Amino acid sequence: MASASRASGSLQDRVAIVTGSSRGIGREIALHLASLGARVVVNYTSNLAQAELVAAQINSSSDGSPRAIVVGADVSDPSSVKSLFDEAEKAFNSPVHIMVNSAAVIDTKYSSIPDLSLQDFDHIFSVNARGAFLCCKEAAKRLKGGGGLWRQNHNDYVVSGGVIEIWAWGLRSIQGFCGDNGPIATDMFFAGKTDDQVKKAIDESPLCRLGQTADVAPVVGFLATDAGEWVNGQVIRVNGGYV
Repeated sequence: MASASRASGSLQDRVAIVTGSSRGIGREIALHLASLGARVVVNYTSNLAQAELVAAQINSSSDGSPRAIVVGADVSDPSSVKSLFDEAEKAFNSPVHIMVNSAAVIDTKYSSIPDLSLQDFDHIFSVNARGAFLCCKEAAKRLKGGGGLWRQNHNDYVVSGGVIEIWAWGLRSIQGFCGDNGPIATDMFFAGKTDDQVKKAIDESPLCRLGQTADVAPVVGFLATDAGEWVNGQVIRVNGGYV
């Protein structure tokens, strides 16, 4: 059982890597973890300017020492993932405590299986499944017992995301979670969708709205604190009851 002091909900001085945090859900998670006291690695693949804005927002409220750094990394590349952890440890002179896998891609054409090209299939799995695997693998080497790992899952890439649900069970001594977020109002969600498709998603939600990034981040924040240590190996459905 967590003691009263450990259950305070603070992440003071813990180091968190958030992949894909230049925008969308990852951005909101990075900002929220920082608000709880964490030092954050803002990761990006191609959106350097946006990543720098996220880090600047975090550092604007610091007492002088940087609370966030920006590190570019392709999560589908093993050496790049290793460098991501190396940069985090070097910058903050500390091991990584929290790993959030938020980097993801979708097929914006929403192809049916007969129409999905092998190139698109490989790209989706290289980021969503291979990338998550590489980050989980590196985290398993570096995070100490009690560290936490969160992986986003989305209906838009349910097959590759389903692989991650299995991996959430395989991290010894590390809290592992998979987040099933349902439809969240991000650029990635809206990409390639018609107004009718967006309306359908809203109509199918029991709460009659799309989720917001701010609906997801506090859940990740709670699970990253000591107060959430007894929650482990679960698929956390932060989806407003969306089926």
